[in-house]
Amino acid sequence: MIENVEKVVVGKRKEIELSVIALLSGGHVLLEDVPGVGKTMLVRAIAKSLGANFKRIQFTPDLLPSDVTGVSVFNQKTMEFQFRPGPIMANVVLADEINRTSPKTQAALLEALEEGSVTTDGQTRELDSPFFVMATQNPIEYGGTYPLPEAQLDRFLFKFKIGYPTKQEELDVLNRVEKKHPIEGIKPVLTLANLVEMQKKVVDVYVDETVKRYIINLVNSTRKHQSVYLGASPRASIALMKAAQAYAYIQGRDFVVPDDVKYLAPYTLQHRILLNSDAKLSNQTNERIVQDVIDQVSIPVGNETAR
Repeated sequence: MIENVEKVVVGKRKEIELSVIALLSGGHVLLEDVPGVGKTMLVRAIAKSLGANFKRIQFTPDLLPSDVTGVSVFNQKTMEFQFRPGPIMANVVLADEINRTSPKTQAALLEALEEGSVTTDGQTRELDSPFFVMATQNPIEYGGTYPLPEAQLDRFLFKFKIGYPTKQEELDVLNRVEKKHPIEGIKPVLTLANLVEMQKKVVDVYVDETVKRYIINLVNSTRKHQSVYLGASPRASIALMKAAQAYAYIQGRDFVVPDDVKYLAPYTLQHRILLNSDAKLSNQTNERIVQDVIDQVSIPVGNETAR
């Protein structure tokens, strides 16, 4: 599947791999990057590789919660209300420029991201399974935007950037799109049933007690760091463990090692902490603080991680 997506998104294997990890662990991804680097192509290629039902939501200031979740419409023939599902009712959803809509509409995503369901007209409706959301936001243009609150950021398993390609990679992109776009030639390599079965296997990946303690030590250190106003929540510990299980699975292992946790910690923790005013004044960043935490927390080695 990773190789299939690479036919469209050139030179971004790590970012594709992180997206697949999120997919396998039942999490969601927030992409923060400038326009034109392939954010939409990434999620479209993932959807086509699965043969999944794909929907795109373009978030705008006038978008209503019902535009996302769906609405009940009165049918004059049957004299009954009929529910018309919104774009959130899909297997793979692109929430494009999520920070351009109002907090009320942003909040409509909270239940979907965490519970896998939406509530409309007082009725809770289960979403399709598997369910994967990739949200994007532009870090450059802040005019008319509504920054995502901490509660919503915490619902995303990963936050990362795609970044610009190298000159050679950009040349490869030009060659691939010269005649037609490679997204048109993408064929499914997995079924949704395959994915659900893999997700079940990911849950069975063994996590030793010492690895769990390492995860807890990392998350707890973000709460005690002198530059942090609000540290990562227990949800971050759960997210890091589940992501590590998925990463071990795609590496062909049935157990998690501390290096899995260390590798995924930056993408899992950076968006879950808030810096204090002193740290902001000294131009510190979430990325630097999380790396500082990773460097300070000792890694269990040797017999400590033996199964």
